[in-house]
Amino acid sequence: MRRLALSVAALSVAVAGGLTLPAEAHGCPQLRVPGAEYQVVACLDELTTAGTVASGHTNPADYAGLTQVGLPQQSGVPGVQVDGYFPDSSRTNTNHGWNHDAQYVIRLPDKWNGGLVVAGSPGVRAQYANDKAISDWVLAKGYAFAATDKGNTGVNFFTDGVRPGDAIVEWNVRMTQLTRAARTVVAQRYGRAPREVVAAGISNGGYLVRWQLENHPELYTRGVDLEGTLWTANGPNLLSFLPPAIKGYQHQSPSAIVAAGFDPRSDFLWDYHYAVYWKLTQRIYAAELDPTYTGSEADYDYASRPAAQQAVRRIALTGRIGRPLLTLHGTLDSLLPISKDSDVYAGLVRQAGRARLFTYQRVEAGNHVDGLVDAYPDRLVPLVPLLQKGITGSALRPQLFE
Repeated sequence: MRRLALSVAALSVAVAGGLTLPAEAHGCPQLRVPGAEYQVVACLDELTTAGTVASGHTNPADYAGLTQVGLPQQSGVPGVQVDGYFPDSSRTNTNHGWNHDAQYVIRLPDKWNGGLVVAGSPGVRAQYANDKAISDWVLAKGYAFAATDKGNTGVNFFTDGVRPGDAIVEWNVRMTQLTRAARTVVAQRYGRAPREVVAAGISNGGYLVRWQLENHPELYTRGVDLEGTLWTANGPNLLSFLPPAIKGYQHQSPSAIVAAGFDPRSDFLWDYHYAVYWKLTQRIYAAELDPTYTGSEADYDYASRPAAQQAVRRIALTGRIGRPLLTLHGTLDSLLPISKDSDVYAGLVRQAGRARLFTYQRVEAGNHVDGLVDAYPDRLVPLVPLLQKGITGSALRPQLFE
């Protein structure tokens, strides 16, 4: 991807080492992202991907495959974009040629509705991964938007940190850091604090939403998560249900895959998920949370790995949300099966006595990534439109799944 130009539209203001280049009169506003090591401020005629792809202010590789081809394109949103990074020692994110992690993007539309949406990237993707699914939509509705790469990216994300679990612990730290910074930048730009701050995300980004509402509810007014990853120390988690699914696939045993938690009606997706997701996901998360394990993905036994359980405790969810949360999850999810993920999280919320804050929507025929809707238009329904409406629509009546 091309580097960001230092002169886009009216003006760009670069900040490095605490020094701010003076802005031209009547040009871009002088904004300072608290705690940032580097930033580039650009005034753009278009903040959505309708313009940022051509201007180099997004990276389509970050969001490839996450949305269906038919998702409507949003456009007509001029404003200010701030790109940069916070201090960090890891270098897995190569966007803009910076080779620096803890990258972020903040977008500030000229016509602001008073709201701010903050997101972490799904999977192990970088900061622009939500541009099609979330950023375009909320910008068109007048929200400011901020996103983080979570502090490490790619299939080698587990090389970041020292202790097992450090890389994922950093994901939560970076989401908190960006939310605090973005709230300040919004106030700088518009002269007042946001009236609403929404945490939103998909998959690993959805995990961040849950963790933030449990641990930093003071920063948000509500949250929306689509198929957020569930981590519980005693299970279930992906280290407990992926190995038996992998073994079942290798032994041509559909019943074993179903027993692992996957809906039997999703069997038409298993070939793809075994080839693309199951083995890779098991391998890289075991490397992060249980680095002494040397066996195969299929033979991994989470119940007999106390060190892994201890690492998962560092990132585990409790259900003790402190702000309203809407969770959406597809019944045919073939990476994070709903019976081992959001159904369980709904139970945690109930056990924690927070049911009044929780709305849970189980979506029939929804899968983990909407890109597969294009391959199976008669068998899958897209989830991103529901996520979008959940972020910007009126709040649903809290209703805990039973």
